[in-house]
Amino acid sequence: MSQNTAPIKRDQGVHRGPLGGGPGMMRGGEKARDFKGTMKKLLHYLSPYKVSFIIVFVFAIASTVFNIIGPKILGKATTKLFEGVVSQIAGTGNGIDFEYIGNILLLLVGLYIASSVFSFIQGWVMTGVSMKITYRLRKEISEKINRLPLRYFDSTSQGEVLSRVTNDVDTVSQTLNQSLTQIITSVITMVGVLVMMFSISWLMTLVVMIILPISAVFIGIIVKNSQKYYKQQQEYLGHVNGHVEEMFGGHIVVKAFNGEKRSIEKFDGLNNTLYSSAWRSQFISGLMMPIMNFVGNLGYVAVAVLGGVLAFRNLITVGDIQAFIQYVRNFTQPITQIANVSNVLQQTAAASERVFEFLAEAEEPPDTTNPVVLESARGHVEFRNVHFGYTPEKTIINDFSAEIQPGQKIAIVGPTGAGKTTMVKLLMRYYDIQSGAVLVDGHDIRDFTREGLRDKFGMVLQDSWLYNATIMENIRYGRLDATDEEVYQAARIANVDHFIRTMPDGYNMMLDEETSNISQGQKQLLTIARAVLSKPNILILDEATSSVDTRTEVLIQKAMDNLMQGRTSFIIAHRLSTIRNADRILVMNKGDIVEQGTHTELLEKNGFYAGIYNSQFEEADIY
Repeated sequence: MSQNTAPIKRDQGVHRGPLGGGPGMMRGGEKARDFKGTMKKLLHYLSPYKVSFIIVFVFAIASTVFNIIGPKILGKATTKLFEGVVSQIAGTGNGIDFEYIGNILLLLVGLYIASSVFSFIQGWVMTGVSMKITYRLRKEISEKINRLPLRYFDSTSQGEVLSRVTNDVDTVSQTLNQSLTQIITSVITMVGVLVMMFSISWLMTLVVMIILPISAVFIGIIVKNSQKYYKQQQEYLGHVNGHVEEMFGGHIVVKAFNGEKRSIEKFDGLNNTLYSSAWRSQFISGLMMPIMNFVGNLGYVAVAVLGGVLAFRNLITVGDIQAFIQYVRNFTQPITQIANVSNVLQQTAAASERVFEFLAEAEEPPDTTNPVVLESARGHVEFRNVHFGYTPEKTIINDFSAEIQPGQKIAIVGPTGAGKTTMVKLLMRYYDIQSGAVLVDGHDIRDFTREGLRDKFGMVLQDSWLYNATIMENIRYGRLDATDEEVYQAARIANVDHFIRTMPDGYNMMLDEETSNISQGQKQLLTIARAVLSKPNILILDEATSSVDTRTEVLIQKAMDNLMQGRTSFIIAHRLSTIRNADRILVMNKGDIVEQGTHTELLEKNGFYAGIYNSQFEEADIY
């Protein structure tokens, strides 16, 4: 299927003003996240990598153990050095044993090199795992977007969705890559250091252990107070992204309506909330390090005093004191790291929850397991007693029935909000009807796969959609396997070939992201060429000539007449002069067909259609 795939808004006839935002923008009153449930889901994503985690765990243990052994061995060298200096001063020994100390240092170098190698390997493995999980999350989000119903995007800003794909997934990735290994090494370090300290002096170890409950109290207070701010930070980061994306996408409208001040005010409101929550979360988390350093320094003082007393009584060596002080530092450091990681995990849970919430959004109903397959549709279309509303409690299409024969050109006209574009959305199955049936060649459209159904249609919308690629590729989007010559032919039928060849680089001209380097009318011509290339069985033109001048409109009309030959065509138009030669005109008002017939027949009735048609030639006051 080829279509101008710009998002169709259900309220596109309503002017919201330059700052209109989607209803999904503000949800500041949400309850706290389900931390346990979210982490359980995240662990489910980690489960396929059990072997990798075992490798990471083993190598992290090896790396940490070698680091832990180091101070104890270095203490022996310190003791030997101290004894040598004392004996040399007293004149009772042979002085310092440099050979013994040298062997100790060589052993330490070997241990630390081995520790670094193991650390590198576990980091390399963990990076691979985190990147695979990140890839899986982004892939699932991308696939989820294609399965979501159109009503989701009607109520959610694009920036909100992009924030989940980028910011939230990046947060999860960084945690997996850094924080998980830090948790492993910190826990192992705490246990290992505790064992080594007991092996040196159980009394000094008990003194150091007093800092654990003190640390736990501070950690609990900090985590409890920072949790809500981390959640708010992730939430408002999405709001800010959504607003910025919306304002940049519509910056011309913002300027035209002098909406810069209101846009900035709204941005400042969102950004101030983001700043406040980010500042508070980071400030509270930042208190962790100085508080833990203070508690750790108390331990240093106690160890120094008690160690001096024990050394004076020859109950401990100087080297053991030096090793024990190093262990005290190594003992408080992992406590601080775990405390910091706990804050990171809170932020990760907030990001993960937003990702999982998106992945859990209600999807379109699944396609039938035994779909109808038509090689080529004849184009017989029937609406049979169709009832539909965007919300169940408000029906806007009431008992709509119409039958269109193959090859007929059907015009749908009516005032804004009559339901014209809604009928097209139902025909393409962008939305499912509440009751009744829509049939193509006698088959209910729900008996087709969505891909199979939409492949029969070519669509040109009022809002032209092109993307950042060459003109050639934008036209070829209608049929990706089309040859260059087929693209040229489609462009000639759409009367756009001459314009393309006058542009720099011709068909190889690159369109920018906003496609602002060509005019609106030229964009519309390209989307028509795209529809021509797809060779559809059924054609839908939703105000396809609304953005072109009168002369270009005549050229397009001729091209459309050629394209519509032998094809069932639906034309939605406000400019009634473009549909005079339609086989049948369906006049809609408030979701119902109020009149139908040819242009001449409807004028002769002098009814609703005649009133709309004649109003084009009358002067009216606009209030």
